[in-house]
Amino acid sequence: MFLTKEEEKMANGEYGETIRKSMDILIALGDIYGAESFVDIKSAQVSGVSYKTIGEAGLEYLQDLADGAEIIYNENGTINDKSGISTISATLNPAGTDLDNWEEFGFPVDFAKKQIEICDAYSALGISNTCTCTPYLIGNVPRLGDHVSWSESSAVAYVNSVIGARTNREGGPGALAAAIVGKTPLYGYHFDENRKASLVVEVEDKLERADFGALGYAVGQIVKDGIPYFKLANKTYEVANSNLKALGAALASSGAVALYHVENITPEASNAEAENVEDKIVISADDIKETREKLSSAEGYADLVCLGCPHASLEEIQELAEIVKGKKIKNELWICSSISVKAAADRMGYTETIEEAGGHIVLDTCMVVAPIEQMGYKVIGVNSAKAANYVPSMCGLKVIYDDIENLLDFE
Repeated sequence: MFLTKEEEKMANGEYGETIRKSMDILIALGDIYGAESFVDIKSAQVSGVSYKTIGEAGLEYLQDLADGAEIIYNENGTINDKSGISTISATLNPAGTDLDNWEEFGFPVDFAKKQIEICDAYSALGISNTCTCTPYLIGNVPRLGDHVSWSESSAVAYVNSVIGARTNREGGPGALAAAIVGKTPLYGYHFDENRKASLVVEVEDKLERADFGALGYAVGQIVKDGIPYFKLANKTYEVANSNLKALGAALASSGAVALYHVENITPEASNAEAENVEDKIVISADDIKETREKLSSAEGYADLVCLGCPHASLEEIQELAEIVKGKKIKNELWICSSISVKAAADRMGYTETIEEAGGHIVLDTCMVVAPIEQMGYKVIGVNSAKAANYVPSMCGLKVIYDDIENLLDFE
C-alpha cells in the first residue's frame, strides 16, 4: 500500500502503540484485499462487544489497546486525532447484557461484570457505548457517498443500501482500528464499479411484516456475497425502513450480503445497471411461506418472545404498544433497543403501555449475543429471520418465527 508521510509516522509508532497496532491491522487488510491506499472515513461502527463472542482474550486485547492510548488535547480543547482514541463518530454493537438493568433481568453476575469491563475499555478508546446494531437510529448517520467503516452485518447492509454510504463488511478489530486512525483501506464497496447488481429478484406478491425477513433469508442463500436487485410487488409507500432493515439483516445472515438495491426505493438502485444482469430469479408466495416455515424449529408456545433484531425503532415499539394495550401477556416479552430510542418511547408512553402488559424494553443487548441459554429459556419467539437463523446455533435454543401477534399469548 502507498502510505503518506503522516501514515508512515502512524505505522512506525511515532504516535504511540495504540495507533501503531491499529495501522498494522489496516495495512494487513489492505494488502490482503489489494488496496493501494487509505481513504478517510466519516464514521465507524464496531462489533465484537459481547463477552459471549469475544471472551477473555478479546477483553485483554481491548484493555491493552486502551492502556496504550493517551488523550492529547489541542489548544482549542478538542482531542488530537493522534491520541490513540477515536475522534470520529464511532458506536458499539450490542453487548451481552442490559448494562444498567442486568440484575433486574437475571443476567449472570460474572458475565455482566466482564461485559461492563469490555464496554469500559471501548469507552477509553473513544467509542460510544450506546451499544446498538441500529446506530443510524441514534445519530451515527453518514450521508450518501460517505466512506465509513462498519462491521455489524445488518448495519453494513443498511448503511450501504438504504443510506448509500460506502463500507466493506468489516470485522470488529478492523472497524475499531479504522475508528482509532480515522482511515480504512480503499477497496471493494468503496468503488462505484463494485456496487452494481449481480442478481435480479422479482417478487410476485406483496410482502407483509415477517415476509421481508423470509425474502432476505431465501435470497441470501442464493446470492451468497453478491448484490441482489429487488423488484417488489409492493408500492413504494408500503415499504417502511423497518422492512428494509429486516430484509438486509436476513440477507446478511443467510448469505454474506453487504449491499442490495430495491427498485424505486434505495438511493443507488438507478445506478445498479440491473438491465445488464443475466441472473434472475422469481420469488413466489409459496416460496415465502416455505421459508417462513423452515425458519421455525419449534411450534406452539414461546416462553420468551424477543423482538428487536436488529434493534427496534420507535415506530416498531409504538406498533407493539398498540398490539398489547390493555392486555396481559402470558409469555415473557423483551423488545430489544437502544437507550436513546427507549428515552423517546418513555416520553411517548409506549414503555408504560408495554410494561403494564407484562413486557420489557431491554437495552444494549439482543437475543443472539446475550447468554439466554443460561437463563432458563427453552423456546424463543422471534419475528427476525436473522435471530431465527442464529439463535439455534449460538444459543442452542429452539425458535418460532412469525409475526408479532402470532407469537404472543394473552390471558
